[in-house]
Amino acid sequence: MVLSTYSSYLTVNRDMKASLSKVESQAPVKRDTEYYEANIGKVKTVDDLLGDYRLYSYAMQAYGLGEMTYGKAFMRKVLDSDLSDSKSFANTLTDKRYLQMAQAFNFKGDAKVAQSTAQADSTTDAYKASFQTEETNIKTEAAYFASKIGAITNVDDLVNNTRLRTYVLDSAGLDTTFTSKAYLKQVLTSDLADPDSVANQAKNPAWKKLAGFFNFNADGTVNGQAQTADQTEDLKLDYVASMSTYPSATLLDANQRYWDKHVPQVQSAQDLVKDSRLVAYVKTAFGLNPTMLASSVASLMYSQNFAQTYGNTKLLDAFEFSSDGTLPAGTSAQTPAQMSAVAKQYTTEFRKDADKKIADAVTNYETRIAKMTKLDDFFVSNKKDDDKKNDEVSEVWDVALRAFGINPDEVSKSELKKILSSDVTDKKSYVNRLDDDRYVNLVKAFNFTADGGTEAPLTAQSQRMVAQVTADYKAVKLRALTGTAKENASKAADKEIAYYASTIAGIKTADQFLADSRLTKFVLEANGLDPKEVTTTDLRRMFKSDLSDPKSFVNTQSNGKFAEIVASFNFSAKGQLDATAAEGVQQRGAILETTNQYLQQTLEVQQGEQNDGVRLALYFKRKAPEITSPYSIISDKALFTFFKTAYNLPTAIGNIDVAKQADLVKKYIDVGKLGDPDYVDKIVKRFTALYDTQKNGPTSTSLSLLGRSASISADTLLAVAQLRAG
Repeated sequence: MVLSTYSSYLTVNRDMKASLSKVESQAPVKRDTEYYEANIGKVKTVDDLLGDYRLYSYAMQAYGLGEMTYGKAFMRKVLDSDLSDSKSFANTLTDKRYLQMAQAFNFKGDAKVAQSTAQADSTTDAYKASFQTEETNIKTEAAYFASKIGAITNVDDLVNNTRLRTYVLDSAGLDTTFTSKAYLKQVLTSDLADPDSVANQAKNPAWKKLAGFFNFNADGTVNGQAQTADQTEDLKLDYVASMSTYPSATLLDANQRYWDKHVPQVQSAQDLVKDSRLVAYVKTAFGLNPTMLASSVASLMYSQNFAQTYGNTKLLDAFEFSSDGTLPAGTSAQTPAQMSAVAKQYTTEFRKDADKKIADAVTNYETRIAKMTKLDDFFVSNKKDDDKKNDEVSEVWDVALRAFGINPDEVSKSELKKILSSDVTDKKSYVNRLDDDRYVNLVKAFNFTADGGTEAPLTAQSQRMVAQVTADYKAVKLRALTGTAKENASKAADKEIAYYASTIAGIKTADQFLADSRLTKFVLEANGLDPKEVTTTDLRRMFKSDLSDPKSFVNTQSNGKFAEIVASFNFSAKGQLDATAAEGVQQRGAILETTNQYLQQTLEVQQGEQNDGVRLALYFKRKAPEITSPYSIISDKALFTFFKTAYNLPTAIGNIDVAKQADLVKKYIDVGKLGDPDYVDKIVKRFTALYDTQKNGPTSTSLSLLGRSASISADTLLAVAQLRAG
């Protein structure tokens, strides 16, 4: 008994996975697939692929291009195409099979960059956040010290508490790493009235000042409290000033408090400018050059001649100094009104341009980092680059180091170079020997190689794969739409594409990806899958599957698309980024797609040898989700043949105007529904029925006539075609 075309189709299609497995088990197919999987990783160039006939012909067959295997020169142009360029050779070909094959390979590789856009954004975001973090940390440590100092009854209690000891040393700007507890104890218990005491003999006057903030006896005990409230406040003001690197609200408050406390104590202009913090306050409040000598600042406060010569008499009115710089008896350096007025000036000027300086640093960083091709570029100063407008902007390395909580004074440029050229995957590398996560994270944020070059970053998906999945997504969302509906859908799709492209670049684990429903929905829809029919639990099991195990959860799914999706990501079965998954001119996702395509093509060819109608039906079912417009059908010989047969249209219909052909397709097929399996099945049923009828029935008189008549008008031809289609 001869089966109908539809019955034969159902036999194959009812369990497509089983049908493909039978094909896969065939000895020739198995050998060719095994050869391809074993050797495609050795291919480095287009010529390598073209030079290995088994690999080349396998790939050509996989993408339905077997008949073009001879055209190596043509295929070289296809595979060498820059797919990011809409005018490149592969992108301009009408037959999209060539583009699909080009997309399966990545001969040019992802762009080698010092940092990807995502890496740079992450760095600058951390840089911007560091300023708030700094202020928070300062306030936290100051609060901690204040809460503990009241309970300190012996110097040992202070020096043995790491946080308290660090706070004390930081407030004075002293070394926290190499200062011994013993020396700090000697300083804090020094008798400042004794010129031979440790504090008084120290070369750095900061030690003497520090000792004055505490009330320890020579034996380390205290009479009363280790600090008075004023001493705690004074130490805090020094701590805030020492630890602040930008004009925060906390620093503003500290500087104002310091001014209010110390200015009433000065006896002369010269006395005031001996204090660097007071001088800095004046310079800021009055917009003076930061490099101006302290003596010149003092002269502006009392010398009429100097002030007029300099062109700034504002300081004369802000202070009460006599013409010799001294204060009249019983007079303070400033009246309350003067203090209030200067405080307002200082507040205004303090944060002036602060936000702009941060923004300029970020802009400069992003601009500079995008141009870097080697590690040496990282150490080129702004003053030595091509941009003359950025000379005063924060250096690239300062931004990067701050982003990772590293003080530039902690590390030399030569050491930083060794760090950035380290391999973080090598436990014995220089950066790993430092045993400091800050530096490890710094290295991970860049793509410098051991020889000082750059490489493509390891990301959740390659740039090529992101480009492909976003293109597929837009095609799905715009399928069969026109006019305003298409315009609106395009805008919505672009919004999702922007989100996907920017977010996926920062994804480091499978869990991160799966936790973002917006990302998973995007990927599923791009692959023609309904997100509502896929549970999060199943997705997690899929991404934890071993792709090399045919019995793993993802490999046992009836729809092979799921395995292709998992393979398109550079995750290990443990959900971590895996460099091996991203290696080669074909990444594992593309390899799996190619082998799946090869099996599907082989199945269709074998079925076609028995019944070409089954082959056409299988082909239409496979391609249906990819069809986005009537022109997708018209431009594909097999699909157009399927269409003409399904709707009993004459062969000569292909001779009429293309636009009218498209109108005819739209009349009979709702392209927007071709993602619906039930709708596709209805069309397949119609096709198989008419295929058998046309194959076994008498030749149509009208068809014969139309085939001979070259002079019949397109309108007449359309009318006849529509009558035939019913």
